[in-house]
Formats: sequence, structure tokens, C-alpha cells
Amino acid sequence: MPELPEVETTCRGIAPHIIDRQIVEVRVHQRQLRWPIPDDIDALTGKSISDVTRRGKYIQIHADGGEAIVHLGMSGSLRLVDVDEPLKKHDHVEWQLDSGHVLRLHDPRRFGCVLWHEANTAPHPLLEKLGPEPLGNAFTGAYLFQQTRKRKAAIKVFIMNSHVVVGVGNIYASESLFMAGIRPGRAAGRVTAAECEQLVQAIREVLARSIKQGGTTLRDFVNSDGQPGYFKQQLLAYDRAGEPCRTCGQAIKQKVLGQRSTYYCSRCQK
Repeated sequence: MPELPEVETTCRGIAPHIIDRQIVEVRVHQRQLRWPIPDDIDALTGKSISDVTRRGKYIQIHADGGEAIVHLGMSGSLRLVDVDEPLKKHDHVEWQLDSGHVLRLHDPRRFGCVLWHEANTAPHPLLEKLGPEPLGNAFTGAYLFQQTRKRKAAIKVFIMNSHVVVGVGNIYASESLFMAGIRPGRAAGRVTAAECEQLVQAIREVLARSIKQGGTTLRDFVNSDGQPGYFKQQLLAYDRAGEPCRTCGQAIKQKVLGQRSTYYCSRCQK
């Protein structure tokens, strides 16, 4: 599943090619995604794109009068192709630009979404209850410590809750907890204030590094193969069950928390 760094990389990749471009036509080839694509997505026709931003894992394509809200789901991607590039199977939505390029949403599993939200209205229901951005000023050790008090949920499950903080997916939760030296199954309420500070810094570092690597690996979103070039990185814990810990040499362990595979070092994480 595309996580926050991949979504951020997508925004940065497409932005230079679509900002200040006019949308000539919106074509919907499959409306039945996670939620049916509304007819008013056509409101983008004839409008110029003013900005591309991200909130959690949602991409916001801003234009006069509102914004298109796009989620990539489990397997989706956005790419720019020439206007005469043949459609691929699972290309469900496309925005034709006055540059001669077309922005296409490719989503084989159809778990993504494309919605229209009018400007100057209340925040969209999908966005209004999201927690703070992990790289923003509101996400601090003090905030996390306050949120965790008296909470019995495992700390890994807790930081993956988008109402607490957005965008900390399974990989990044495992990696951040390893860096902070906190065992993922420990109750959130038993994490100390000092550990919350360490965990916030670890989350910031892991995500920032991943975004940087993604931006380096992804050199161009204007391609025809539909592969957005998501980065690969050297992981410290995730998906390394049985392999030696890069810090102490003890075998990395695996368990299931919140129905997700979790990886940790029983020596380095307490």
C-alpha cells in the first residue's frame, strides 16, 4: 500500500507538471472505486490547477471552486502520459491537461477514491478528524504523551491510528519503534514522556529519510510504464524476521499486532 512517503513523493512528482495547467477534460472510465466517483468531479473541467497538497494519505488537487481529493488505496498510482498514450487496464480516471499530457489514476484493486469538495465549505468528512501531520509542529512528544495516558492499546497500534497521527503505516511504525528502543507490544499508557519524545523524533526521522529517498529514486512521473518508482531502503527491523539485528546481532522477532506483522529486537527494544 502506498504510505505517506510514497504519497508525498507522488505530490512532489506531479506538481511541477500540473500546477498552472488547465484541465481540458475529465474522463471517468470506472466510477465504482472505494466510493462511487461523484458526477460533480466534472466541475474541474476548464479550471486551472492552483496547487497540489497532501493531508495524511490523501492527495488534494486544488482548483478554482474546490479540490479533487484522491486516495491511492492499496495499489493505486498517479502518472502523467502523453494524450495519445493508450489506456491501460485499470486506468479509471484521467484529467486531460492543456499541456498535452494526461494525469491518470491507475488502481487495480479499486480501493482508492476520487471525490470533489467545494471550496469555502466545512472540511471534508474524510479529513476533518485526522490527527496532526507527523512532520508538522503540532506533533510533539508532549502531545503524544498526553494522548497515550491510560491507553491500553499496544503502542505500535496506537501510533498507526490516523486520529492520533496521520501517515505512520506499518513499515514506518516498526522502524520508528526500533529506533526509539520501544517494544511495539508495550501498552501505550506505559510509555514515558521521555520515550514519547524519542518516538516522535524517530517517526520524523524515518519519514523524512524515506521521503528524501523516494524523491531521489523517483526522477520523473512522466512515463508510460505506470511504475512510480517508489523507493527501496535499508530497513532496520521490518520484514527481517530471523535476521540479525543491525545493532546487537540478536535475531529479529516477528509477531502480529492489530492484525499486522510486527518486527522488533527483544534486546534493543524494551
